[in-house]
Formats: sequence, C-alpha cells, structure tokens
Amino acid sequence: MPAQSKIDMLEKVNASLDQAQGLFVVDYRGLSVKEAQEVRRALRDAGAQMKVYKNNIVKIALKNADMPNIDDMLSGTCAYVFYDKDPVEAAKVLKDESKKLNKMEVLGGIVEGKAIDADTAKAYADLPSRDQLIAQLVFVMASPLSGIAQVCAGPARGLVTALSALKDQKEAA
Repeated sequence: MPAQSKIDMLEKVNASLDQAQGLFVVDYRGLSVKEAQEVRRALRDAGAQMKVYKNNIVKIALKNADMPNIDDMLSGTCAYVFYDKDPVEAAKVLKDESKKLNKMEVLGGIVEGKAIDADTAKAYADLPSRDQLIAQLVFVMASPLSGIAQVCAGPARGLVTALSALKDQKEAA
C-alpha cells in the first residue's frame, strides 16, 4: 500500500497535467532558492508554472494520462514546467534564465502530445510567439487590401487634383 503522501502527490501531478497543454523537463541542479523563485516568477508571467515532483510519480501520472514516454529524461533533479497555452513563451523564458544563471538545463518535454528532446525544446525558444505570428499574418493579409484601396482611390484623387488645378487657373485669370 503506497503512502498517503505519494497518493496526494500523484493527484497533484494529475491536476497539473490536466490543466496544462504540455510540459518541459528541466534539470535545476545548483539553483539557489532565490534563483528558483526568479525563474518561477518569470515563468508565471509567461503563463507557465515550475513544479518539483518525484520522478517516479510523474512517470506513473504520464502513463495514466496516456502521454508519451519520457522516462529517459526523468532522472536526477528534475523540475517540470507546465505551460497553459504557448510552449514558445515558456521555452523563451527557460532559455533566457538558463543563459543568465548558467545552472539550469532543459532536458526535453511533451509538446502537442509528442515527446521532444532537448534540442527541439531549445528550438522552440527561437520561434516567434503566437501573438507575433498573428500580427505577422494580419500584416500580410492587410497589405493587399491597402493596395487595393489606394488603387481604387486613385481616380478620385486625380479628379480632385484636376478640379483644384482648374479652380486655381480660373481664380488666377
């Protein structure tokens, strides 16, 4: 019979997995409490949470949730970064904080229901965020429309210019 504390931790992991779109696995060895708080604060601002659970309990929770097998990443001192919406924002924070502190390493994770390795997780940090992509899409879609509007307004603009020149000519005479 497992201890009640382990059952409670499994319930917490299950709740974190249910609320999150995915997760990153981070080796946080060497971080001080203050540094860990800074990382958690930065992640919270990006819509993510960093939690520390026992690796074996996370393995059980992932298996129960029918998520990909990432057992090879789950060894040593692991923290789990659960993100709500955009994996890119969380990956950017992890990349920035690991560069700044030089003590933290991203080991991989689960994004869009698929297991990813450390290199893929780091590549997510180089992508534009969801909001940036939407802005780029709107710009690309709006460019032809503004061009069409300018072309349609051209004849009217020409007529106004011609009438103004005619008015100026009559006033001068």
